[in-house]
Amino acid sequence: MTDNFKYDEKGLIPAIIQDANTGEVLMLGYMNHEALKLTLAGDDVWFYSRSRQEMWHKGATSGNYLKVASVSKDCDSDAILVKAYPQGPVCHTGNRTCFFEEIRPVSK
Repeated sequence: MTDNFKYDEKGLIPAIIQDANTGEVLMLGYMNHEALKLTLAGDDVWFYSRSRQEMWHKGATSGNYLKVASVSKDCDSDAILVKAYPQGPVCHTGNRTCFFEEIRPVSK
């Protein structure tokens, strides 16, 4: 089932994480075949850490797990959308979302 996706040349696919309750975009991570397989099969979101070059069980160190609500793919099968229930702040900075630095204010 995880073979029907278009991974990049490094074997990764971008995964957008969205709060299942609020719809807020929480973070962008990357999954390899194994991370996607673990995410689809279990309760928690898994990634492949590009900086550490290893599997990353989100929340294993911080306790701020992402509990899977649903997983969808885009129309080109080259991106994943995971709706999840965050168990605390998602960003390593302690912010609820990684997208907290507004660079253009909302226009009225």
